[in-house]
Amino acid sequence: MGKSEGLKFKILITFSIVLTIFLLVSQTFSLINYDLVVSLGLQESAEEVTNLGIAWAKAFALGDTLGYIPFLVAGIIGLIKRKRWGYYAMFGSLAISVYWPIVNLSAVYIGRNSIALNPDKYISFSIVLPLITIYGLWGMWYLYRNQDKLLK
Repeated sequence: MGKSEGLKFKILITFSIVLTIFLLVSQTFSLINYDLVVSLGLQESAEEVTNLGIAWAKAFALGDTLGYIPFLVAGIIGLIKRKRWGYYAMFGSLAISVYWPIVNLSAVYIGRNSIALNPDKYISFSIVLPLITIYGLWGMWYLYRNQDKLLK
């Protein structure tokens, strides 16, 4: 793998590790202590999204904990070890990385008159969620273009 490809690989792995840590703190830990995660600004309060919104947030957190995070971890480890299962796990996690930010940003937009988010969250969601989607799209493109090199 050339210098440029090595850098792209490091970017993919580094961003995936950072995202995994973020998901563990914001999603998995919210299943243990939701109020603490709200106080960190990583989840929304009942005043912002209602109790139904919290139920959806916890459902996403459970799905992320049981599906998305294991895919990411397997993808990171498997790609570092150049294993085919790691390639597929990472591809799956990147597909989720495209899907869930679009769903959440759409929900915020569609429900903007029904929820009372802190105005700063509208700005941060509008920046962070598309960046995660771009990471997912770029990562899938990168994996597809480099599958032969990554699986040697």
